Amino acid sequence: MPVIRSLSKVAKQALLSPPGCGCQPLTMAVRTISFSPRQITSDASFHSVSFSETDHPKVLITGGLGQLGVGLAKLLRKRFGKNNVILSDIRKPPNNVFHSGPFIYSDILDYKNLREIVVNNRITWLFHYSALLSAVGEANVALARSVNITGLHNILDIAAEHGLRLFVPSTIGAFGPSSPRNPTPDLCVQRPRTIYGVSKVHAELMGEYYHHRYGLDFRCLRYPGIISADSTPGGGTTDYAVQIFHDAIKSGKFECNLRPDSRLPMMYIDDCLRATLEVMEAPAESLSMRTYNINAMSFTPEELAQELMKQMPELELTYNIDPVRQAIADSWPMNFDDSNARKDWGWKHDYDLPELVQTMLNYLGVETRMAQAS
Repeated sequence: MPVIRSLSKVAKQALLSPPGCGCQPLTMAVRTISFSPRQITSDASFHSVSFSETDHPKVLITGGLGQLGVGLAKLLRKRFGKNNVILSDIRKPPNNVFHSGPFIYSDILDYKNLREIVVNNRITWLFHYSALLSAVGEANVALARSVNITGLHNILDIAAEHGLRLFVPSTIGAFGPSSPRNPTPDLCVQRPRTIYGVSKVHAELMGEYYHHRYGLDFRCLRYPGIISADSTPGGGTTDYAVQIFHDAIKSGKFECNLRPDSRLPMMYIDDCLRATLEVMEAPAESLSMRTYNINAMSFTPEELAQELMKQMPELELTYNIDPVRQAIADSWPMNFDDSNARKDWGWKHDYDLPELVQTMLNYLGVETRMAQAS
């Protein structure tokens, strides 16, 4: 109720503002009392700009300094040109990211700022990566609700108003303990027990609703646990599968916070980013749904450690179970059924567990030697 009173007060003030004050009472009123995308005048015509209608899409990535944003920007800049892909976040980027291509400050909770960015840069594709992940979200539910849900509403309205092609990632966390776990299909019961999972189910449903109600070109992939060598873990339940490589190389020891038999679907980041680009480029008529599972492999901490010990037999592995993360893992899928993605738009992964381990060790080993040399 405080929110409603606040919105009513703002709307009233806008409507009572004297002429010439520079206010826009009509726009303010629509924003505060309606959940539909801006209610544009009846003669306006917005539609999604398809890939074939422009030389290249103009891309904005929100939450771009997370695990996936920097890698996605690099991939998209190779394909569409450096200046056609804008990375954004509320944090200061490291020098190498800042100098690699356009970067701007963007707060997804600031609707006006977001709208200005989209308009001023003629954005046509938007990748919305801003979110608090599972374990971090449970530690600050209010912030997770604000970022993951309120921020999404801003993105949806702006994307619908300006005819953007919108990608919002979902997650294995969008399922819960009542979902079938092995395998988990695209369509089934979803009753997650984390604010992260709840917010992602909300994103899936809202995106699909905007697609059917307003024609928004919404596309969504449910990611498994994503493993990458060039980013630090961001507070997710599957982060052990990244941290184990860093610790193995640095100290030869790793303490896992999940049980050794906790099976979860996983994917190497290169496969994840390629899948994201492929689904965005897929013709709309080839998509039988707007939210797809994607998968590459499924393993337990014990199986990952055994594969890693083939290369590093001296690795010392211990377990110190985090009850919060373990409860989350126990409610998530053990394996994803991604047959619809493979059938509709030709999804196919490249990295299995042996390739994943070798790639991670090669990357981090080179990185470690370079750091030691410098």
